[in-house]
Amino acid sequence: MCAPSVKAMEHIAFLGLGRMGLPMARRLLAAGHPLTVWNRTAARAEPLAAAGARIAADPHDAVADADIVVTMLADPDAVHAVVAAFAPALKPGTRVIEMSTIGPAALRAIAAELPDGVHLVDAPVLGSVDRAEAGELLIYAGGDTDQVTDVLAHLGTVLPCGALGDGAALKLVVINAVVGGVALIGEALALADALGVPAGAAERALAASPLAGPYARATATGSDFAVRLAAKDVRLAADAARLPIAEAVLATLTAFPDVADADLAQVTDRIRARG
Repeated sequence: MCAPSVKAMEHIAFLGLGRMGLPMARRLLAAGHPLTVWNRTAARAEPLAAAGARIAADPHDAVADADIVVTMLADPDAVHAVVAAFAPALKPGTRVIEMSTIGPAALRAIAAELPDGVHLVDAPVLGSVDRAEAGELLIYAGGDTDQVTDVLAHLGTVLPCGALGDGAALKLVVINAVVGGVALIGEALALADALGVPAGAAERALAASPLAGPYARATATGSDFAVRLAAKDVRLAADAARLPIAEAVLATLTAFPDVADADLAQVTDRIRARG
């Protein structure tokens, strides 16, 4: 058996064990990396501790001995607060991989908070929990990824996007289109109902059309991307440019608080029921 490489044994700190963060951290642990984890709700870390990870008391403690730090948090405010808490503990040469969806403006603010000698990469992901578990995420990477390629490879396919912040920007572009597509499918099905299109005909037609991709996501049953997080992503896009359609989609997403924690596909049914 070949001995693991030096890089494979680099110590990783993973902060943020939500729906996506937990399976991502589990993959890094399974790959052989010494792993320290932190989550605001500590109980989320217990399955990883049982598998050999160390649970940190706070973000500062989490990164103290880390070679690589991964953040996977809910929104820009959460990332800002956590980075502010751990930045003083980062040693020179530490690599920070920011994988949350926060947009380029917030990413630049985070970069300004890091001490000299710390290398930052933005690497937000596209894909739901099932993709995270399988290591099949699409990773939009900005900046120099050479020092973290091996780590990211455990999580999915890396798509180099250019300079630091370009990954964060491209993720907003893509996710805004995806979420808008789901809302569009919901309205298409509502229109079919209003026009009396025979049951199943609209579904079959959409599945066989150029909208097959959005239709598949709008009717998915195995995905787990909370509506409230989709709304956050669309809000970031709408704040970055004048996007009337995105603003309308945001209003739709926030109109159904009963499914805020459900998968985005639930919005399709709500739009259809509303007519």
